[in-house]
Amino acid sequence: MTKIDKSRREMLLGGVALAATGLGASSVLAQQGPPQRFTTNELVDNGHKFFGSMSRGLAQVVEEATKRWGQPNAYILGQEASGAFIAGARYGEGQMYTRNAGQQKIFWQGPSVGFDAGADGARTMMLVYNLPSTNSMFRRFGGVDGSAYFVAGFGFTALTADEVVVVPIRAGVGARLGVNLGYLKFTQASTWNPF
Repeated sequence: MTKIDKSRREMLLGGVALAATGLGASSVLAQQGPPQRFTTNELVDNGHKFFGSMSRGLAQVVEEATKRWGQPNAYILGQEASGAFIAGARYGEGQMYTRNAGQQKIFWQGPSVGFDAGADGARTMMLVYNLPSTNSMFRRFGGVDGSAYFVAGFGFTALTADEVVVVPIRAGVGARLGVNLGYLKFTQASTWNPF
Protein backbone atom coordinates (compact mmCIF):
# COMPACT_ATOMS: atom_id res chain seq x y z
CA MET A 1 0.00 0.00 0.00
CA THR A 2 1.46 3.37 -1.00
CA LYS A 3 1.79 6.31 1.34
CA ILE A 4 -0.96 8.24 -0.57
CA ASP A 5 -3.42 5.31 -0.40
CA LYS A 6 -2.74 4.95 3.32
CA SER A 7 -3.41 8.63 4.07
CA ARG A 8 -6.68 8.54 2.03
CA ARG A 9 -7.78 5.46 3.96
CA GLU A 10 -6.97 7.17 7.29
CA MET A 11 -8.97 10.27 6.25
CA LEU A 12 -11.98 8.10 5.30
CA LEU A 13 -11.83 6.16 8.56
CA GLY A 14 -11.48 9.40 10.52
CA GLY A 15 -14.55 10.84 8.77
CA VAL A 16 -16.58 7.69 9.50
CA ALA A 17 -15.53 7.80 13.16
CA LEU A 18 -16.49 11.47 13.43
CA ALA A 19 -19.90 10.82 11.87
CA ALA A 20 -20.44 7.82 14.14
CA THR A 21 -19.88 9.92 17.26
CA GLY A 22 -22.41 12.43 15.99
CA LEU A 23 -20.06 15.40 16.22
CA GLY A 24 -20.21 16.17 12.51
CA ALA A 25 -23.75 14.92 11.96
CA SER A 26 -25.43 17.18 14.51
CA SER A 27 -24.36 20.43 12.80
CA VAL A 28 -25.42 19.07 9.40
CA LEU A 29 -28.84 18.02 10.76
CA ALA A 30 -29.35 21.43 12.40
CA GLN A 31 -29.08 23.09 8.98
CA GLN A 32 -31.38 20.65 7.11
CA GLY A 33 -34.86 21.09 8.60
CA PRO A 34 -36.75 24.35 8.75
CA PRO A 35 -36.15 26.35 11.93
CA GLN A 36 -38.74 25.83 14.70
CA ARG A 37 -41.22 28.60 15.56
CA PHE A 38 -40.96 31.23 18.31
CA THR A 39 -43.87 32.19 20.57
CA THR A 40 -45.22 35.74 20.79
CA ASN A 41 -44.02 36.01 24.42
CA GLU A 42 -40.45 35.03 23.47
CA LEU A 43 -40.40 37.65 20.71
CA VAL A 44 -41.79 40.38 22.96
CA ASP A 45 -39.32 39.55 25.76
CA ASN A 46 -36.31 39.59 23.41
CA GLY A 47 -37.61 42.73 21.71
CA HIS A 48 -38.00 44.54 25.06
CA LYS A 49 -34.39 43.71 25.94
CA PHE A 50 -33.20 44.92 22.52
CA PHE A 51 -35.28 48.10 22.14
CA GLY A 52 -34.99 49.14 25.81
CA SER A 53 -36.91 52.31 26.69
CA MET A 54 -38.39 52.56 23.17
CA SER A 55 -40.26 49.26 23.55
CA ARG A 56 -43.61 50.35 25.00
CA GLY A 57 -45.60 49.57 21.85
CA LEU A 58 -43.62 46.51 20.76
CA ALA A 59 -46.10 43.96 22.14
CA GLN A 60 -48.91 45.50 20.06
CA VAL A 61 -46.81 45.37 16.89
CA VAL A 62 -45.72 41.75 17.42
CA GLU A 63 -49.32 40.73 18.17
CA GLU A 64 -50.53 42.47 15.00
CA ALA A 65 -47.85 40.71 12.93
CA THR A 66 -48.65 37.28 14.42
CA LYS A 67 -52.37 37.83 13.69
CA ARG A 68 -51.52 38.41 10.03
CA TRP A 69 -48.73 35.86 9.46
CA GLY A 70 -48.70 33.43 12.42
CA GLN A 71 -45.64 32.45 14.48
CA PRO A 72 -42.22 33.21 12.92
CA ASN A 73 -39.53 30.55 12.79
CA ALA A 74 -36.64 33.05 12.83
CA TYR A 75 -36.02 36.64 13.82
CA ILE A 76 -33.29 39.23 13.35
CA LEU A 77 -32.16 41.93 15.79
CA GLY A 78 -30.00 44.68 14.32
CA GLN A 79 -29.44 48.30 13.41
CA GLU A 80 -29.79 50.12 10.13
CA ALA A 81 -29.41 53.51 8.51
CA SER A 82 -31.06 54.89 5.40
CA GLY A 83 -31.24 58.06 3.40
CA ALA A 84 -33.04 59.26 0.32
CA PHE A 85 -33.72 62.13 -1.98
CA ILE A 86 -35.96 60.57 -4.64
CA ALA A 87 -33.52 57.62 -4.87
CA GLY A 88 -32.16 56.15 -1.67
CA ALA A 89 -30.45 53.24 0.03
CA ARG A 90 -30.74 51.32 3.30
CA TYR A 91 -27.92 49.41 5.05
CA GLY A 92 -28.12 47.24 8.15
CA GLU A 93 -26.51 44.48 10.12
CA GLY A 94 -27.54 42.20 12.94
CA GLN A 95 -27.91 38.66 14.25
CA MET A 96 -30.40 36.12 12.92
CA TYR A 97 -31.79 33.79 15.61
CA THR A 98 -33.35 30.37 15.00
CA ARG A 99 -34.34 27.79 17.55
CA ASN A 100 -32.73 24.69 16.04
CA ALA A 101 -30.13 26.13 13.62
CA GLY A 102 -28.43 28.56 16.02
CA GLN A 103 -27.65 32.18 15.29
CA GLN A 104 -25.53 33.91 12.68
CA LYS A 105 -24.42 37.37 11.57
CA ILE A 106 -26.49 38.84 8.76
CA PHE A 107 -26.30 42.01 6.65
CA TRP A 108 -28.92 43.71 4.50
CA GLN A 109 -28.95 46.49 1.98
CA GLY A 110 -31.30 47.74 -0.67
CA PRO A 111 -32.17 50.59 -3.01
CA SER A 112 -35.39 52.59 -3.09
CA VAL A 113 -37.00 55.05 -5.46
CA GLY A 114 -40.05 57.26 -5.01
CA PHE A 115 -41.34 60.48 -3.52
CA ASP A 116 -39.03 60.28 -0.55
CA ALA A 117 -36.54 62.56 1.22
CA GLY A 118 -34.63 62.44 4.51
CA ALA A 119 -32.45 60.17 6.62
CA ASP A 120 -33.00 57.95 9.61
CA GLY A 121 -31.32 55.40 11.84
CA ALA A 122 -33.24 52.60 13.50
CA ARG A 123 -33.05 49.61 15.75
CA THR A 124 -34.74 46.84 13.83
CA MET A 125 -36.39 43.55 14.73
CA MET A 126 -37.34 41.43 11.72
CA LEU A 127 -39.77 38.55 12.09
CA VAL A 128 -39.20 35.80 9.51
CA TYR A 129 -42.01 33.43 8.51
CA ASN A 130 -41.89 30.14 6.56
CA LEU A 131 -38.08 30.03 6.37
CA PRO A 132 -37.21 26.54 5.02
CA SER A 133 -33.50 26.81 5.94
CA THR A 134 -31.09 29.52 7.07
CA ASN A 135 -29.54 29.69 3.59
CA SER A 136 -32.94 30.66 2.13
CA MET A 137 -32.55 34.05 3.81
CA PHE A 138 -29.72 35.16 1.51
CA ARG A 139 -31.60 36.75 -1.41
CA ARG A 140 -33.79 39.74 -2.31
CA PHE A 141 -37.16 40.42 -0.65
CA GLY A 142 -39.63 42.87 -2.19
CA GLY A 143 -42.52 44.74 -0.58
CA VAL A 144 -46.01 43.26 -0.26
CA ASP A 145 -48.37 45.88 -1.73
CA GLY A 146 -45.86 48.53 -0.62
CA SER A 147 -47.63 48.49 2.76
CA ALA A 148 -46.43 50.26 5.90
CA TYR A 149 -48.18 50.12 9.27
CA PHE A 150 -47.66 52.26 12.36
CA VAL A 151 -48.61 51.02 15.82
CA ALA A 152 -47.57 52.80 19.04
CA GLY A 153 -44.51 54.48 17.54
CA PHE A 154 -43.24 51.42 15.67
CA GLY A 155 -43.42 51.01 11.91
CA PHE A 156 -43.50 47.72 10.08
CA THR A 157 -43.67 46.54 6.50
CA ALA A 158 -43.95 43.14 4.88
CA LEU A 159 -41.41 41.84 2.37
CA THR A 160 -41.67 38.55 0.53
CA ALA A 161 -39.76 36.13 -1.70
CA ASP A 162 -41.51 32.91 -2.69
CA GLU A 163 -43.30 31.72 0.48
CA VAL A 164 -40.90 33.43 2.93
CA VAL A 165 -42.21 36.62 4.58
CA VAL A 166 -39.94 39.11 6.39
CA VAL A 167 -41.56 41.74 8.62
CA PRO A 168 -39.11 44.50 9.67
CA ILE A 169 -40.24 46.37 12.81
CA ARG A 170 -38.39 49.67 13.19
CA ALA A 171 -38.03 52.21 15.97
CA GLY A 172 -35.54 54.98 15.34
CA VAL A 173 -34.61 58.61 15.02
CA GLY A 174 -34.40 60.93 12.06
CA ALA A 175 -36.62 62.71 9.59
CA ARG A 176 -37.99 60.82 6.62
CA LEU A 177 -41.08 61.73 4.62
CA GLY A 178 -42.52 60.08 1.56
CA VAL A 179 -43.40 56.84 -0.17
CA ASN A 180 -40.98 54.59 -2.00
CA LEU A 181 -40.59 51.23 -3.67
CA GLY A 182 -37.61 49.04 -3.04
CA TYR A 183 -36.29 45.74 -1.78
CA LEU A 184 -33.85 44.38 0.78
CA LYS A 185 -31.06 41.99 -0.12
CA PHE A 186 -29.72 39.84 2.73
CA THR A 187 -26.07 38.73 2.62
CA GLN A 188 -23.51 36.92 4.78
CA ALA A 189 -20.91 39.70 4.35
CA SER A 190 -21.23 43.48 4.33
CA THR A 191 -21.20 45.32 1.02
CA TRP A 192 -21.75 48.91 -0.10
CA ASN A 193 -23.52 47.76 -3.26
CA PRO A 194 -27.28 48.06 -2.52
CA PHE A 195 -28.20 46.11 -5.67
